[in-house]
Amino acid sequence: MQVEEGQPHPLGATYTGEGVNFAVFSAHATRVDVCIYDDAGENEVGRVTLPEYTDEVWHGHVPGLLPGARYGLRVHGPYEPENGHRFNPNKLLLDPYAKAHMGELVWGPELFGYTVGHEDGDLSFDERDSAHLVPKCVVVDSRFAREQPEGPRVPWDRTIVYETHVRGHTMRHPAVPEHLRGTFAGFANDEVLRHIRDLGVTSIELLPVQRFVSQSFLEEKGLKNYWGYDTLGFFALKPRYLHEPSIDEFKRMVDRIHAHGLELILDVVYNHTPEGNELGPTISFKGIDNASYYRLMPGGPDGEGGPGARYYINDTGTGNTLNLSHPRVLQMVTDSLRYWVTEMHVDGFRFDLATILAREAYGFDEGGGFLDSCRQDPVLSSVKLIAEPWDCGPGGYQVGGFPPGWAEWNDRFRDTVRAFWKGDESTAPALAGCMTASADRFNRRGRRPWASVNFITAHDGFTLADLTSYNDKHNDANGEDNRDGHSDNRSWNCGAEGPTDDPAVNALRARQRRNLLATLLLAQGTPMLLGGDEFGRTQQGNNNAYCQDNEISWFDWEGIDDAGRSLIAFVKRLTQLRRDLPVLRRNRFLTGAFDEELQLRDVTWLACDGNQMEQPHWDDPRTRCFGMLLEGHARATAIARRGPDQSVLLVFNAWEDAIDFVLPPAGDGSAWRLEIDTAQEPPQPGEQFEAGSSYTVTARSMLVLVAA
Repeated sequence: MQVEEGQPHPLGATYTGEGVNFAVFSAHATRVDVCIYDDAGENEVGRVTLPEYTDEVWHGHVPGLLPGARYGLRVHGPYEPENGHRFNPNKLLLDPYAKAHMGELVWGPELFGYTVGHEDGDLSFDERDSAHLVPKCVVVDSRFAREQPEGPRVPWDRTIVYETHVRGHTMRHPAVPEHLRGTFAGFANDEVLRHIRDLGVTSIELLPVQRFVSQSFLEEKGLKNYWGYDTLGFFALKPRYLHEPSIDEFKRMVDRIHAHGLELILDVVYNHTPEGNELGPTISFKGIDNASYYRLMPGGPDGEGGPGARYYINDTGTGNTLNLSHPRVLQMVTDSLRYWVTEMHVDGFRFDLATILAREAYGFDEGGGFLDSCRQDPVLSSVKLIAEPWDCGPGGYQVGGFPPGWAEWNDRFRDTVRAFWKGDESTAPALAGCMTASADRFNRRGRRPWASVNFITAHDGFTLADLTSYNDKHNDANGEDNRDGHSDNRSWNCGAEGPTDDPAVNALRARQRRNLLATLLLAQGTPMLLGGDEFGRTQQGNNNAYCQDNEISWFDWEGIDDAGRSLIAFVKRLTQLRRDLPVLRRNRFLTGAFDEELQLRDVTWLACDGNQMEQPHWDDPRTRCFGMLLEGHARATAIARRGPDQSVLLVFNAWEDAIDFVLPPAGDGSAWRLEIDTAQEPPQPGEQFEAGSSYTVTARSMLVLVAA
């Protein structure tokens, strides 16, 4: 095949109209070959050596090559694991910038750069070819005529996130044709999106859809990587989610999501790859430039000053950690993010183990390279950025530690709300903090309450139904003897483990689910609802269903019963209240301080007698019933003298007995209108109660009243 000099940018394979330009970064390689394959991706039909090397980028242009061409890389260089180099041209490699892949990874000993089982371990060198086991990259023509060019750009203070899985959400959906189930085309179904929209949520957060793999130990047990947290291609889609082998299917799905007034947020995994540690396979980055792409242990070949570059820093718990301190690796990640925004039109990202992305060699830095890059980038700074602010490395827990412009998952909200409604002692003060967007963590540097992404359940852990049905995890289907998954779930089965016919237990479970949902959706901050919780989806007690691509994880839409339909209606009522009552989603942190000019507090905490709570109430570990009065006339902005909004009273009773609660003065109104009593099924809103009257709050229930 002919090859010309080409250009060192953009990186990856780019169709020029006259051929394809290839550009591959490698600081330590001595040669880079591009292997071209037939349409089936099975037989090599041509090979070129990239002729030029500019600024550590190997590049060349192949005239006449068209979009759809299949290719892979072979990279030559030193095989010196003790110095961090693991080049092996016998291994076909995926281009980190490939926009599409074809085929699935097949596990076999040929994937490894060393000879598995050799007495020298990873210091040995394997000469077997891996091409027959490796997916092939595909040259993509990115031209696409959009029907819906812009997303809705929902303001943060109005955002409600809905976390779901493109496959699990659609595999059993009756409105999705069978041949489209589990795909982007299936998720784009109008009935699927109409249900999500009608819940009142604003933003869909999809579990990883970038190209990921299933590890060999799962396949040996007949399981799969269902969640997708093992990304191998940061620009490519998971082929299994495509009904047709074209990225246009994803773009059409985004168009339909936007047409329904919804945003799309992608869960992304830029902290590690499936190449693992020194004993892992060589599939892409490890064979292109291991010493640049990964964080390696300090020390020389003899171990002086540390174990040495043969070994990997493992802050992720997966064997390796991407080195975002390297400018080219940082460029790859930010190039990838911009690609998903500008080319694929997504509206934001949730970053898995985001602490790693902000960790430099000396530790976590809120002014680190990646965070600074996002903040100054005109594309990335304009979309939603959500951090999972922890990892297993040193100083890994960073909730509240991210800089302005970022939102963060708040696991303290999850743990506190679960513990309070379970009836644990000494949880009232912590719940009050959670209801005000955890200001002790987030109220700094001009950040807003929306920075706290509140959740009670997520993909990792119990569903809402299981949280109220199981005391213990039941992960036997995972094949790890129930050792995997969290053991401290702060769950409560309400009197029976798992499914039961006991009407009292089921009634209590239903009330607890309403309590948890109301607490989540009416707290200050950004609420995130787990898909399926709106109708009581169960995973049969499995709190770590990462490998369950089956009925354990798939949504059972046809199994929704009357209780499920009632819960859906309840969620809609809560989201409507959040929309209609701005005091429930203030853009300023509530402080409880007395405003001398307005003669009121933005939030007042009330004891059961209707008076303001004093310190002894907070100090009493048995305090499980109190009120939260949100004053609608408090300042909504720095310049507003008096807000026009209605006041709202929330009453929480996690006690096992009913309690009489004296209603306080209702702002400018003389009475309170009941909107929600979680003890009522279905709720009977509209009844009015005079200030000073007593309302009997049912055991383990919650009230929402609005000044009439």
